[in-house]
Amino acid sequence: MSASPPNYPDDPIQPPAASEPQPDAADEQALWDELEATEVHPHQNRGSRTKRNGAGVKVTSPALVMVETAFLASTAGLLWLASYYLSLVPWMRIFFPAPIALVYLRWGPRAAWMSALVTGLLLSVLMGPYLSLLFIIPYGLLGVQLGAMWRRRSSWLFSISVGTLISTFGFFFRVWLLSIFLNEDLWAYLTNRISDLVRWALTRLVDWNLLDIGVLGQVNLPLVQAVTIGIVLFSDFVYLFTVHLASWLLLERVGNPIPDPPEWVQVLLEEE
Repeated sequence: MSASPPNYPDDPIQPPAASEPQPDAADEQALWDELEATEVHPHQNRGSRTKRNGAGVKVTSPALVMVETAFLASTAGLLWLASYYLSLVPWMRIFFPAPIALVYLRWGPRAAWMSALVTGLLLSVLMGPYLSLLFIIPYGLLGVQLGAMWRRRSSWLFSISVGTLISTFGFFFRVWLLSIFLNEDLWAYLTNRISDLVRWALTRLVDWNLLDIGVLGQVNLPLVQAVTIGIVLFSDFVYLFTVHLASWLLLERVGNPIPDPPEWVQVLLEEE
């Protein structure tokens, strides 16, 4: 029975096995910091991740910005497309500026302008340039304006007033564009018809002895035009108020709330 050769610890031919290096506390903490610096949403893919730079500020991947901008732009276009062909424009127009305003709230002015431009190009392909222009002016501009006001936490009165001017500009832009296509001054035609209607109503009141006949001489075209502009401004003001109210109820649920309404609005909603 042969004896096994002795194991000499200092034998140069057979050096002792080196033990694995153990990471110290500093390396382990650096590893955890690197893992926490990358935040991946469970519903996102690898191309859409949010990282933190050295200052601790979140830096978002351009892929996520591009995808959300394109998605919300297509949403705005589909809302306009469906409402136009289903004759639901008077009921759905309060939601037209919301997708572009949401882009502004999430990603800033550049993404909002790109969303409005992409929506216009999409509608131009699907419905033609004329209907595309009718969406961009005023609803595309309203989306950018409302997003900017809401992101700066402006008051409802200020944002509604600016939006009313943009919406009224859109009304006169539509009248001007239709006048070019029809080769007729629609504004003069509209105000003349309103003047004739007012004159007819006053004549009936005079015939019923409810008014003096001298009232008929006070109806003139400039007065009718001024009253018409006032009615358009008032209707646009009410429209912007409903847009703010719907967005206040909707955007808060998607994580991008807008400024709170005045107290009397909140009181009315609480009572209902």
